[in-house]
Amino acid sequence: MIIESLELLNYRNYENLNLKFSRGTNIFYGDNAQGKTNILEALYVSATTKSHRASTDKELIRFEQQEAHIRVHLRKKDVPHKIDMHLKRTKTKGAAIDGIPIHKSSELFGLLTIIFFSPEDLGIIKNGPGERRRFLDLELCQIDRLYFHNLARYNKVLKQRNNLLKQIGFKPDLEETLEIWDDQLIKYGVEIINRRKDFVAMLNEIVKEIHEKLTGGKEILSLDYEESVKAEQFAALLATKRAVDKKQCSTTIGPHRDDIRFQVNDIDIRKYGSQGQQRTAALSLKLAEIELVKRMIGDTPILLLDDVLSELDTNRKNFLLGSIKDVQTMITCTGLDEFIDSQLAINQIYEVYKGTVVQKN
Repeated sequence: MIIESLELLNYRNYENLNLKFSRGTNIFYGDNAQGKTNILEALYVSATTKSHRASTDKELIRFEQQEAHIRVHLRKKDVPHKIDMHLKRTKTKGAAIDGIPIHKSSELFGLLTIIFFSPEDLGIIKNGPGERRRFLDLELCQIDRLYFHNLARYNKVLKQRNNLLKQIGFKPDLEETLEIWDDQLIKYGVEIINRRKDFVAMLNEIVKEIHEKLTGGKEILSLDYEESVKAEQFAALLATKRAVDKKQCSTTIGPHRDDIRFQVNDIDIRKYGSQGQQRTAALSLKLAEIELVKRMIGDTPILLLDDVLSELDTNRKNFLLGSIKDVQTMITCTGLDEFIDSQLAINQIYEVYKGTVVQKN
């Protein structure tokens, strides 16, 4: 899988941008707030329809403009494809694949698979469980359309059930309709739990070897999917928890409460790990994610590294760079000094300054 080019029109701080990429490592350097991350963000939006940092489409549109456009040319197993994304301030975005409009986000998933790695991801271990669930959902939605469907339905049902729980306090007769939402919540929730468990189990097999190499054999990392309720017990426990849910006006169990446990030498590093251990585990997790996605899609994903290298020490940085030689990679950084001692083959360099991108030799 290769991204050949990117075209932007009125996207963020870019009035008009045309970029062609190398199949290998592409580096975008420049001072902060010049537009480096915007390029990576546009690629991510083209793959998932959503930004990794903006909550609404209008945030992506250039100031005083009403619309923005993203166009990506890619090759997947030597077959050319084109993705067009049309962002609007006051209407729902439009998208097309090879010139044919699509009506659901799920139609786009799987065409372009991207792994995004930012400094915030280094805090995935020490941050709250919501960050770790988001990690699972973002990756699974890209590679599994059924998972995306089940997650979307589950979130919709969860919202409806929580609204109903709030209303029951004022209208007790509404409780008899709760059973309908419970059945739907269980149906989709069980599918999500089982799929996440399988994904984490596969990640666990890969991450152990990576982490052992990264730490020189000093640490053994293991992952475990931590359910708030077992899939086979969801129905029974949801009924048992109904009184608690009504009191709290919220659904207290389900995959929206689940987590991933990270243990190093049998110690839960979410709570007791040093910052160094947490960062090393986060790096191992991302590298394991790349390898797992390769196996699942039978192709290499695109890797986006957004100013991550400056956050890593020399050992971790070199290990990361040495692990991505066969993956098309887009890297943002403030300077090129951090690549001087690395063995990474740099294929293309771009300087970014105030919304302009200049290709360097």
